[in-house]
Amino acid sequence: MLTSDFDYSLPPELIAQHPLPRRDASRLMILDRRTGGISETRVQDLAEHVSPGDVLVFNASRVLPARAWGERNGADIEFLFLSPAEKRGRWEVLCRPARRATPGSVIRFGPRLEGRVAAASEEGRRTLDFGRSDIPGFLRRRGYAPLPPYIRRGKRPDALRSRDLARYQTVFARRGRSIAAPTAGLHFTPSLLRAIKKRGGLTAYLSLEVGWATFQPLRSPNVEQLSLAGEDYHIPFPAARTVNAAKRAGRPVTAVGTTVVRALESAALKAVPGGARVPAGRDRAGITIRPGFEFKVVDRLLTNFHLPQSSLLILTAAFAGREFLLEAYRRAVGEKYRFFSYGDCMLIL
Repeated sequence: MLTSDFDYSLPPELIAQHPLPRRDASRLMILDRRTGGISETRVQDLAEHVSPGDVLVFNASRVLPARAWGERNGADIEFLFLSPAEKRGRWEVLCRPARRATPGSVIRFGPRLEGRVAAASEEGRRTLDFGRSDIPGFLRRRGYAPLPPYIRRGKRPDALRSRDLARYQTVFARRGRSIAAPTAGLHFTPSLLRAIKKRGGLTAYLSLEVGWATFQPLRSPNVEQLSLAGEDYHIPFPAARTVNAAKRAGRPVTAVGTTVVRALESAALKAVPGGARVPAGRDRAGITIRPGFEFKVVDRLLTNFHLPQSSLLILTAAFAGREFLLEAYRRAVGEKYRFFSYGDCMLIL
């Protein structure tokens, strides 16, 4: 199977550039795998599709304001801070234009912070050495929301900084330093969560640090040869207990977002015989989910609309079925749904 088999045509004007005034006002397309039916509602009415005992699992990782600008010889360079490197004081970053950040060069991020380019690799990745500087603290003070490049804000978009920092974060975010939002969770409001609980639905929260794997470019034309980078996750005991009880009772588990799928299914693959289906604890999600994957935990998936030929679209197709999913995407394009991070979403039953 080829990555080109997961393509679709999307008019650029359907890429959402800004969030709606209300988080739960987005359109919600419902895909029923059993009947092949496709219907539509609004996220604010999601609770109507929840029955007593249903479990919804959320990624509560917090997004770090990981986007920042540095300067070398008077020229700006945009950086996305990916994660701390193995060597203390160093960070893995993406930068553009990468040609300005050559090994050995010094990048100034302000009067009190500079980093030296310690190593360079493909795809604009660099390793910066900051010594003993507090990089997470700097980013919290000076960083911008790590919006994807298809959301156009221009250089140093100060006018929208505070708004994006608030809206590119779920209302239930706790700790962590993800470099992209678990976007399916952006649609939820406190009132919607209360409505779900009022219907008897249960909620569980895990944490997966959204990293390079979530938007890693696919370099192989063959889906079977794709391999994604790992991402750290933590499934607390209460979340594991809630999910395992639902599986034993035959009640559906809904993953709110592809990062939740990756965490739950990674954990299930590491379960010991005779133990819990989803073990609690910390580990690393290193699986690549493609058509043919056997889902052991997730029964339903709520997810945004994803980029063509992306790992997230391939994962969703593995769950929904490629032809059914692409039919739904063509319908969404025809009915002018809003796409990607700030866009609409779908619930796959």
